[in-house]
Amino acid sequence: MEKFTLELLFHIIGIGSASGLIFKDNNLFIIGDNSGFLYEYNIESKNLQRHEIIENTTDNIAKIDKPDFEAITQHDDTLYVFGSGSTEKRNKMIEINTVAKEIRTNDLTDLYSVMQSFGEIKPEDFNIEGAVYTGEEWYLLNRGNGKSAKNILFTIQGKNLTNEFKILSNNYKLPKIKGVRSSFTDAVILDDKIYFLATAEDTDSTYNDGEILGSFIGCIDKKTMKITFTEKISDTHKFEGLTVYKKSAEAIEFLLCEDNDTAELKSNIYKLKLSTHY
Repeated sequence: MEKFTLELLFHIIGIGSASGLIFKDNNLFIIGDNSGFLYEYNIESKNLQRHEIIENTTDNIAKIDKPDFEAITQHDDTLYVFGSGSTEKRNKMIEINTVAKEIRTNDLTDLYSVMQSFGEIKPEDFNIEGAVYTGEEWYLLNRGNGKSAKNILFTIQGKNLTNEFKILSNNYKLPKIKGVRSSFTDAVILDDKIYFLATAEDTDSTYNDGEILGSFIGCIDKKTMKITFTEKISDTHKFEGLTVYKKSAEAIEFLLCEDNDTAELKSNIYKLKLSTHY
């Protein structure tokens, strides 16, 4: 079979600038980086629900004020939504229990400060865009789209993320497109492998957008923390969300969402079918 296939699966009206998604029980849970809602989309019925995860929010928060939710992960019945940490207003992590319908807000200012110090990242180059939680360890990915281009995967262990944690880090050089280094935009774990997305965007700012030059998928072996492969999957798309959809002996199917960097409330969901024979 081919190494990969990429196809547009469907459109969702009502969500803009999608930056992360989770597939669970035929539902997609989606976040947008300029929204304070968690969106829940049923693939079969095409019904879209909006859950307020910050008070008095809108679908399009002004850039200077937005919480910049860029990463979402899950464990058991709880979803975890992370702000990017790229400004002081973007340091929150929201826990959403999908069964009890309980929401809790955590301030990660201290954690993000320690991560910046440990990873030798200047505050203006700090930008968390991917998160994975195994129930024992957290993996947070810094997108290296700042001037220092630091693509770092942080491993965090401990009882919590607020005052009792231990940090490890691994720095990666990702592929270039037209001389522009790609940078992490999301990740998901499957069978001791961390699959990640990376986009080449012609900017040296974690705040300002640039021309999109293409996106990659890649894989990191969790035991060795080394990249086992990267594959360019698009010349034009800025993919920012990755979740496992289906798996067989021959292929893994992922769902991807795209950040269109506009205020338009429309999101495209893609299916990436990747051969397991890499």
